[in-house]
Amino acid sequence: MIKDIYLAGGCFWGAEHFFRQIDGVVSTEVGFANGHTANPSYKEVYTDTTGYAETVHVRYDRERVGLRFLLKMFFKAIDPTSLNKQGEDEGTRYRTGIYYSDPADLETIRTVFAQEQAKYDKPLVVEVEALRNFYKAEEYHQDYLEKNPDGYCHLPLELFRFAREARPETD
Repeated sequence: MIKDIYLAGGCFWGAEHFFRQIDGVVSTEVGFANGHTANPSYKEVYTDTTGYAETVHVRYDRERVGLRFLLKMFFKAIDPTSLNKQGEDEGTRYRTGIYYSDPADLETIRTVFAQEQAKYDKPLVVEVEALRNFYKAEEYHQDYLEKNPDGYCHLPLELFRFAREARPETD
């Protein structure tokens, strides 16, 4: 069964590339989630006035990888205590978030969130919300690091190898 989850982990170029490495992820696309304007462009989102977060739409085969595993991997790729900043990227568009389209996923999300929170002394600033809207980013942003292997990325290269070699668990 194919499922969807929307994950905002800072710059979407690296986040998408990271999730593409995980066995059981069947497709990814980058875009903008949970803002307040219709059909935003990257240029508009970049102004931090639209309310959108750079987000990766992850489609996964739950027979091969579970949501719990994907969320644990997500937390390995972000600093969950950093508000509106990941790596050198700053602004509300780079905030972290988990946006779900299936309310049945909320229990798993809350469980993983609580497990992650227990690892930190500071509160986590990762948004957990129902997906209100998602707009696909322009084509040149899709699979950006595949098209531009030397392109900018805030994530360390070792993280991509880690994701490729990870052995997924199902829920």
